[in-house]
Amino acid sequence: MAVVIEYPDTVAVRQLGLLNMPFSDLVKYCVLGVSVVLLLLAVSIFLWQIFRCYTRTHGTQDTSDFGLEYYTTPDFVMPRTTDVGTGLWSLPSTVNDGELEEPSQDKQVSGSLSFSVFYEPLLSRLVVTILQAEGLPRRSQAHRPHPFVRVRLMWAGQENQEVKRLLMNEKVDGGEPHALCTVLQEWNTHMVRDSCSPVFGEQFVYDLLHRQDLPGVTLRMEVKDFDKFSRHMVLGEVRVPLGHLDMCYPLELQELLQTPRKDAVGQVLLSLKFLPAAQRLEVGLLKIRTLQTVTNLDTALYGRISVQCNQYRQRHQKTTAVRQSPVTVFNQVLMFSLLEFPPQECSVAISVYETDANRKHKHLVGHMTVGKERRSEDQHWTMMMQALRQPIAVWHQLLI
Repeated sequence: MAVVIEYPDTVAVRQLGLLNMPFSDLVKYCVLGVSVVLLLLAVSIFLWQIFRCYTRTHGTQDTSDFGLEYYTTPDFVMPRTTDVGTGLWSLPSTVNDGELEEPSQDKQVSGSLSFSVFYEPLLSRLVVTILQAEGLPRRSQAHRPHPFVRVRLMWAGQENQEVKRLLMNEKVDGGEPHALCTVLQEWNTHMVRDSCSPVFGEQFVYDLLHRQDLPGVTLRMEVKDFDKFSRHMVLGEVRVPLGHLDMCYPLELQELLQTPRKDAVGQVLLSLKFLPAAQRLEVGLLKIRTLQTVTNLDTALYGRISVQCNQYRQRHQKTTAVRQSPVTVFNQVLMFSLLEFPPQECSVAISVYETDANRKHKHLVGHMTVGKERRSEDQHWTMMMQALRQPIAVWHQLLI
């Protein structure tokens, strides 16, 4: 005779199976319908994001270091605060856009920028207000730009006689030393999403501008299109020499955007040496000439060098920081191995940064590029290939 033993857990399960759900068929079908609708909504959002990613168009865009290590890593994946109600994105106040900033030269510049300037002589204070931009071009038929304005105060001081004497016997781009300028201050407005006529209404103040320095100061305002996934595109710029304006009262101006161009903020004595047997390129940062002001007397400079050969970008290398002077001497050589030989395309990019005494803050001073393309090459690269295993030093312009 078989004995069946039922455990308490088994009895409880059997009793639970005999229970009926207290919901009607209508409620069950409603829950099922809501679940299906939510699933379809999630799939639709996912497919829409994929469509936007593949249909996103980019123009010719710029690079720079935006106060962070890299703003497009983009150097522009950056911390930001979003105001959902107004659609405004706030950018960091110490934006330095670009490792290798390149303006958009292939598209026609259109639009205008409204701003006001005011100078208080008793306080030696300059007040710049960015009002609005109008008539900015679209990225495409479906996408409008996300504009913001980068404001720079460019100062061209008197040529230093000691610097001229030091460079008298050295070649600078095949001629005499060029007049340099420096960035006194740099600001960025917030970014306005999806607008061809954005309103900014932001005010910036510079407190260390003396009246005798006004003739050498130029207000440079670049209107840029914010790009989260790549480098920002320069839509155009406005340059205003402050020495020609009567700014004893707030002066409101509206100027058409012009094709952006670079400013020479220094000169770099660069040496290149190519060793074909070892497939190695030696890049030497020897000297940097900059225009020194009162605000950068206790600062240091260092260089960041990157090499891209045959579409392969090597890891960048940095020099040690050296205290800044009118002619800062480095005499440092960095070595790069060329994995593919011979190099069909090769570029050497030099970015110069300025840091404070504590080495906690930095900003981009300028950058330069030298190298070879498939159909042309720079004169410095040609001279290096004609004198293998010998270092060739040439002065180059440092631009921003």
